[in-house]
Amino acid sequence: MKRLLTSCFGLGRLPVAPGTWGSFPPAVIFGLCCQFGAPALWISTVMGILAAAGSVICVKLAPAAIAATGKDDPREVVADEVAGQAVTFLAVPLILAEAVTGSQIWMIAGAGFVLFRLFDIAKPWPIRKLEELPQGWGILADDLLAGVYAAIGLVICIRFWICA
Repeated sequence: MKRLLTSCFGLGRLPVAPGTWGSFPPAVIFGLCCQFGAPALWISTVMGILAAAGSVICVKLAPAAIAATGKDDPREVVADEVAGQAVTFLAVPLILAEAVTGSQIWMIAGAGFVLFRLFDIAKPWPIRKLEELPQGWGILADDLLAGVYAAIGLVICIRFWICA
């Protein structure tokens, strides 16, 4: 059960790009919530719950995957990507204008997804340094900071490109 949760119900066990698959659910949930007109505070709360759940799962349960695989950051553990991707979208609903179109919503979801994956993969300073933290903390912390970086990039995109 621990490895099922840390792999986001098996997404982390997909053979190609498990981190990308782990990032997918929060982006889709964000887009669907916006598309169906959920209140901004509600969407932010959902993203906060996903970030918190992914964080707790990663810190508490990832050591089981570490022990089973013998790797410090097993590819199958994608709860960290769920948490980091949710952080990317956490504040976005609170800054969106009421008149955002359906296509703009999906552009925002897509841009946030791509930005998070770029920061998570490239790991600019000090993201890579956070991987040195022990056990689940090292798996999680770099993704949370990548989510913060992606959120900043997404706000810039929204202000100057998507909703300009």
